[in-house]
Amino acid sequence: MKTPWRMDGASGTDDTGESSVGFEPLTEELLHELLDAPSPVAFTEHHGISHRTLAEYLNELLAQKGLKRAEVVRAAGINETFGYQIFKGQRNPARDKVLQLALAMGLSLRETNRLLKAAGANELYCKDRRDAIVLFCIDHGCSLQKTDEELYRFGEKTLG
Repeated sequence: MKTPWRMDGASGTDDTGESSVGFEPLTEELLHELLDAPSPVAFTEHHGISHRTLAEYLNELLAQKGLKRAEVVRAAGINETFGYQIFKGQRNPARDKVLQLALAMGLSLRETNRLLKAAGANELYCKDRRDAIVLFCIDHGCSLQKTDEELYRFGEKTLG
């Protein structure tokens, strides 16, 4: 049984319950390496760490998942013009719009939090009731519509 609230080193899963095989090193491991590095620049150059924009990450996800931008924007319930501007980096969406895109793309918890970070928004936080509902829905593969239904059912503001 998956236990996303704790690290399970034996099974090779991280705090999102996803397999860590083939993914980036854990933040904790990178932190130790950073602190042991001769300089922060040497560390970031060694790992190819740079700032990834929201548009860059969205387009990378589209390619990885074989999705079409028009379909994602439509499924997210976002105005077509506004959606295209987000994907081109011309507009900065609010946190809820980013979550709508994440749900429309069927992103994992890890991908969703990375998307939020790229957008300059707070990651999902399980101690926040509304975020906890969204986290649960993402983890269970719910659609945007189902997520909004769950938020409404619990008296929380919907995303769409």
